[in-house]
Amino acid sequence: MSQILLVDDEVELTDALSRLLKREGYGVDVANDGEAALLAVQRQIGQGLLYDLLILDWMLPKLSGIEVCQELRSQSQLTPVLFLTAKDTLDDRVQGLDAGADDYLVKPFELRELLARVRALLRRSEQFSQTSPESLSQRIQMEGLELDLESQIAYCQGQAITLSEKESQLLTYLMQHPHQLLTHDQIYQHLWPSGDQPSSNVLAAQIRLLRRKIAAKNSPPLIHTIYGKGYWFGSKVETEP
Repeated sequence: MSQILLVDDEVELTDALSRLLKREGYGVDVANDGEAALLAVQRQIGQGLLYDLLILDWMLPKLSGIEVCQELRSQSQLTPVLFLTAKDTLDDRVQGLDAGADDYLVKPFELRELLARVRALLRRSEQFSQTSPESLSQRIQMEGLELDLESQIAYCQGQAITLSEKESQLLTYLMQHPHQLLTHDQIYQHLWPSGDQPSSNVLAAQIRLLRRKIAAKNSPPLIHTIYGKGYWFGSKVETEP
């Protein structure tokens, strides 16, 4: 049974969501502030366990959701994080994703959409955990950039770059399809199962964050926007004859 940590200071909301998730067959723990969330994670680790998913509110007492997520990622905790928040601007989305979140749902939201996002994140988490050690040990190298699939760490000019699970999935897909146009639809279908796709702004935010992370000094960018079509990975964009 998948174990979820639900973190929100709105008790009525956590009560309702906890009941809903339990009816869907998930185990649910609840925390009402950021410090309590980190303590719950540490208790799980102390028992040799990890949460399968964190559903995390942005605005929390003591420590914000952003701070909680950043702390977990600094400890190399790769548990998927779904942000619930009323903040809905592109800059807010970028900040949340940059902190290490894997998905983002704006309040108010439909319960069906929340459950779809939960299922999608748990499926990807399960698929990742079931990947064979042989395939996980592989590294992808291209144009001075190296990606370790096991650790979700990229290396550029000798510098290690820690990636979120979503950033790692996106960079892997781009590096596996170099020097070709990848349309928005192709990337969405790869990163998000059909029916679970977020808004178009989320992909743009992910690309923006990833581009910034892997940017190398005195080197051309590797991720190029083909306006109205999609994205291209490589130091040069080839034009059609």
